[in-house]
Amino acid sequence: MSPLAARSLVFFASASVLVLEILAGRMMAPYVGVTLESFTGIIGTVLAGIAVGSWLGGRLADHYPPRRILPIVLIAGGVLAVLTYPIVSVVGPSSSASPVDIVVLAAVSFFAPAAILSAVTPTVTKIRLQTLNETGAVVGRLSAIATAGALFGTFVTGFVLVAAWPSRTITFIVGATLIIAGLLTAVRLGSATTAMLVSSLGLAAVATGAAVAAPSTCEYETAYYCANVDVDPDRGSGRILWLDTLRHSYVDLEDPTYLEFRYAKIFGAVLDTQLPTGPANSLSIGGGGFTFPRYVAEIRPGGLNTVLELDPAIVDIAAEELGLDSASLDIRTGDARVTLRETPDGNYNVVIGDAFGGPAVPWHLTTQEFAEEFASKLTPDGFYVLNLIDYPPLGFARAQTATLAAVFDHVAVIAPADYIAGDRGGNFVLVASRKPLDFASLTVALANRDSTATIISGAEVLEFMSDAEILTDDFAPVDQLITS
Repeated sequence: MSPLAARSLVFFASASVLVLEILAGRMMAPYVGVTLESFTGIIGTVLAGIAVGSWLGGRLADHYPPRRILPIVLIAGGVLAVLTYPIVSVVGPSSSASPVDIVVLAAVSFFAPAAILSAVTPTVTKIRLQTLNETGAVVGRLSAIATAGALFGTFVTGFVLVAAWPSRTITFIVGATLIIAGLLTAVRLGSATTAMLVSSLGLAAVATGAAVAAPSTCEYETAYYCANVDVDPDRGSGRILWLDTLRHSYVDLEDPTYLEFRYAKIFGAVLDTQLPTGPANSLSIGGGGFTFPRYVAEIRPGGLNTVLELDPAIVDIAAEELGLDSASLDIRTGDARVTLRETPDGNYNVVIGDAFGGPAVPWHLTTQEFAEEFASKLTPDGFYVLNLIDYPPLGFARAQTATLAAVFDHVAVIAPADYIAGDRGGNFVLVASRKPLDFASLTVALANRDSTATIISGAEVLEFMSDAEILTDDFAPVDQLITS
């Protein structure tokens, strides 16, 4: 085997492992969400596969002719790469967001291809070793090339592939390339047999058929989400936007003031009663279905409605499926922590926080430092309204309340009484302001919207947040607070 061929195979096999690792987060998201736990489970599983594959590949290369093993390893890795999508689509629906389920789903789907492909480097190393005098140079060189391949796979997947093609297509391309490389290697090394060719093509056909037949859970697969839009069977003009596992937004195509979700009705009551009369400027952190920017534009027309949305594809989906007229809004795509800096200070009557999706919470949007940043964007009478989801013992809800209380003089929590008591969990709405809030009109507005939510403020909020720790850029264990 020539040095170029050896280096190319090691490079591509290592790159393939990292391509699959990054795609694992995307493929598993519709079932287990996108959290620190999901990435931890994936990374740990793939690292375990790399360790086992490197050890096993070395053992096999010492006991069997490596020239015969290498093509089989490449072909098997390619077949397993193609099968990752159908395996996830079959096992995923029975998985939850628990750490155990995450690790099991990752292991069933990605451990085997990571292990098999990691056996390529020690096998190639065995083939390339001519004398013991060059062991260090050969091992070091191929190890460095494997690392370079892993880096390439990481960067090209995160920056290019995920934005260009669906996950199923990428896994098929990677798998097909590995299978072809394995067949060509068998021919070049003289280990090709008719049985190998026939069995390889048969396995490739079966894997391809399984990948094609696997049900797609995504109507739209963006760089960040698995997105679906459903028509409300009970309301012909209603549309529901699903992002990964979360029923994220509800939009009425004919009535922008219609609010379906319970937390949305609370938001509506807050916006109705706390915004000044006349035109109002709003800053929305998270676009989704753009329900609330359109709501503010309808009830307080004439103001500036700025929306910070992470995913440009979500803006396109909202325009195509949810009736969004993006020309009427100031939409800025990118991470809200970055794009917020480009918005004017002291300009907004309300900041709307709607970027938290169940257990998938961008922790850097929960901290005291971030609260201080968006607080500077508010007018003196402006306020912040936030939706979050938490369950007993309410670690996240209490910590987020304490964090807002460290920045704003007045904080209120709105949720059903048994949520606040810690007996059950779900959506909590937090409102924070430098000036006292109008609770009298807010209570009436909630009742008019048939809301059973309770408002607590002052001493009750202090009791609710108790000894919760303030979230900071240095310490914000949001995922653990939600799942503990």
